[in-house]
Parts: sequence; structure tokens; C-alpha cells
Amino acid sequence: MSIITILLPDFSLILLGVILMRATKWGPEFWAGMEKMVYFVLFPALLFYSTARTPLDFSVTGKLIQAALLVVASGILLGWLAKPLFTVKPMSFESAVQTAFRFNSYMALALAFRLGGDAGTSMMALIMGFAIPLCNMAAVHALVHKSGGLLRELARNPLLLATGSGVLFNLAGLHLPEVLGVVLSRMGNASIALGLIMVGAGLRLSGLAEAKGMSAYMIAVKLLAIPALALALGGWYGLPPLQLQILVTFAALPTASSAYVLATRMGGNGPLVAFIITAGTLASIATLPVWLLLVR
Repeated sequence: MSIITILLPDFSLILLGVILMRATKWGPEFWAGMEKMVYFVLFPALLFYSTARTPLDFSVTGKLIQAALLVVASGILLGWLAKPLFTVKPMSFESAVQTAFRFNSYMALALAFRLGGDAGTSMMALIMGFAIPLCNMAAVHALVHKSGGLLRELARNPLLLATGSGVLFNLAGLHLPEVLGVVLSRMGNASIALGLIMVGAGLRLSGLAEAKGMSAYMIAVKLLAIPALALALGGWYGLPPLQLQILVTFAALPTASSAYVLATRMGGNGPLVAFIITAGTLASIATLPVWLLLVR
């Protein structure tokens, strides 16, 4: 399967979201409601379903998970190392730093399936099960003094709850009833398509009245430095080909659109984060094929 064949369906759905947002008059209430449906219902169903049924054989996937967590930790470190380098308004750095390490979950699972089918999806879901709590803790911690506490924010995060519940369900040796499995699977399939459309609908190129240098730095960390580290770590760990592809793809993803939601809800600089997400997503059209080509 060619790189274009892998990437084109997902970027086409993102483009569809851009077109629908601008060509229709469905109003902000429609898009806000759809985003809540995907974020709070459909996508958690996919995460629970994937992690609940993924074989947790850490002798096979342990190195992959270690490498993925090192990638996330490196993104957090590189993001915070830039704080002395830029003079920006209060809460602007704290809002933007999450874009250096958070990843677009919708694109993650869509691309994983294109790369490796159910096996690729399971590997990516397993990575996400461990990476989402770390990413959310780091992102919320940066902004938490403007809201009501780190533990409270984490305890009500639907993605964290879904992945944690799925892992615990799996470790307990439980099995999903067939009917429930089918329902969750169909909800998960809907979440990927709708999630990618919502990514496109949420793209914004306004909001860069300040912090141009910081924005460029965060995008470079997310799309260049972190994937390069993932490629090196994968080689050092001796990961099998599919695991290496999944790891590098995970590292090369643009920032999660939910970073904007978090920044806005917790009193941060939402427009700045929206711009970084948009610019990073557009830049990933050029960078993702390069990283996928390097691990083919």
C-alpha cells in the first residue's frame, strides 16, 4: 500500500470537515453538539473496545510501550525547556506547551488501521492507553492553577476513563458479550470518521497576533524532533517492522484538537492554541509522508 493511499482517505475527511464548516449554515450549536457526541460518547467507546480486547502480552509489546512513553516524556521536556526562550502573555506558554506532546487520537487509530489492520489498531490503542493519562496529566498540570485541581480534571476526562476502564477490564480476564462488542465496534467506526471531519471543522488560522517564534518551536518539536527520536528509539529497541511504523506514526501525529478545548475551558489562550493546531495539522500533510516513507 502506497503512502498516498494510506494518508489520502484521512486527510480527505479532514478536508470534508473544512468544506462542511464553511459551506453549510448548520451553526455553532450543531458543531459543538457533534464534538461532544464524538468526544464524550463515540470515541470513548472505541478506546474501551480496543483496549478491552487487546492481548496485553508485555513480553511482545513492552518495548513498544516503553518507547512510546519516552517519546511523550521527551515532548513534555522539550516543550518546557522553551519557557525561558520566549516572552509571552500570561497563560500563553502554559496553553501552548501541550501542543508539543499531545497527539490527534482520531488520526492515530485511523492511520494505524491503514498500516496494520486490526493488529495495527490494537497496538495504537495500547499505546494510547498508557500515553493519554501522561499527556493529560502534563497538559492539565500546566493550566490547573486557573481551574479547580489536577485530580478533578483527570477524574472527569472521558478518554482517560475509557482507556483505564478498558485496561482494567482486560487485566481482569473479562470478555465482552458479542452483542455489546458489535455495538461498541460500530460506535468506534463512527467516531473515527466523525472525529476526522471535526478536526477539519475546527481548523482556525486566526490567533497568531503574538508568539510566532514559540508557535514555530512547538510545531517543530511535535512534527520533527519527536518523530526523529521515535525512529532512533525504535531502532535501538529493535522493534519489529509494524511496531516501528506504529511508534513513528504515533510520534509524527499533529496535536490533538482537544488541546484547544482544554485551554479555553481552563482560562488559557484558546486562539493561540487553535492556530498551532491548525498550522501543525496542515504541516503534517508534508511531514507525515516523509516519516512513513522512512519506516516502510
